[in-house]
Amino acid sequence: MKFCVYGAGAIGGYLAVELALSGHDVCVVARGPHLEAIRERGLRLVIEGQEKVARVAAAEDPRVFGEQDVVICALKAHQAYDAAPAIASLLGPGSMLLTAMNGIPWWYFYKAGGAFEGRHLQSVDPDGRQWQAIQPHRAIGCVVEPACEVIEPGVIIHHDFKRFILGEPDGSRSDRVIALAQALTEAGFDAPVRDNIRWNIWLKLWGNVCFNPISLLTGATLDRLIGEPALRALCKTMMLETQAVNEALGVRIPPDMMERRLAAAGSVVGHKMSMLQDLERGRSLEIDALVTVVMELGLWTHVPTPVVNAVLALVQERGRAAGLYTPVGTSR
Repeated sequence: MKFCVYGAGAIGGYLAVELALSGHDVCVVARGPHLEAIRERGLRLVIEGQEKVARVAAAEDPRVFGEQDVVICALKAHQAYDAAPAIASLLGPGSMLLTAMNGIPWWYFYKAGGAFEGRHLQSVDPDGRQWQAIQPHRAIGCVVEPACEVIEPGVIIHHDFKRFILGEPDGSRSDRVIALAQALTEAGFDAPVRDNIRWNIWLKLWGNVCFNPISLLTGATLDRLIGEPALRALCKTMMLETQAVNEALGVRIPPDMMERRLAAAGSVVGHKMSMLQDLERGRSLEIDALVTVVMELGLWTHVPTPVVNAVLALVQERGRAAGLYTPVGTSR
């Protein structure tokens, strides 16, 4: 397969190296010192104590690559919105777009059924820019579980997990999603195909909606968020509000999953959430697809989310004060 990884950072770079070394035709879109390092020395992955190097075509302008079989979007949600026309330049009639991103995706209400079928989320895709430029029939959902980090330009370290959960928006086990899962599996990833990818999206969001903003506001590591009773209670309240929203949308997750999610998070000692890492490194903050969207969907479904809304207001102001946040669809 021909793969273009759009956003060859921690997760995108991990995917690109393993796919390239397994024999696929891989190119990457990157920028700045990271792009220069990839061009000069290849894309380097440190995994299980060994270094792997993949020589891949790399550019800032995706138009040089032409049509791809699969485009993997590994950007933050607001970056993907800005890049929508450029991503579209890589897509042909049969191309797939794998959204390897956090939060509620822009295509969420494509073939979802229900009262909101075909609606665009203003917090994620204002005015349907991605919906129109990329078109939702190309999208395949993906929930990212690996923990990776860019430790220097062109160098990615893999810390843990290898699972990328895949799913068609309509829940089918299509030929294309099976072929994609096979390619990822042959490259060394765990790539199960689920018949309800939205279930997995919400399960991951239960953690991101609270762990990320509270970590940014307090500076606490993940184990501290769970170990401190007041912070744990705040996390659980936000998770319960989010659960009420996903249930109003017809996605029901067993109640015991919440305690399991909290217990798993509490076992990760010393880990800083991505939002806190971005604040410390002066990088743009991914707030809207993780938190604002829950407030928006709460309004759509008439489900109150007062604590989510309060934490959202605080984290947005913290981001604005640092010059690292503006809403999706506005200039940065």
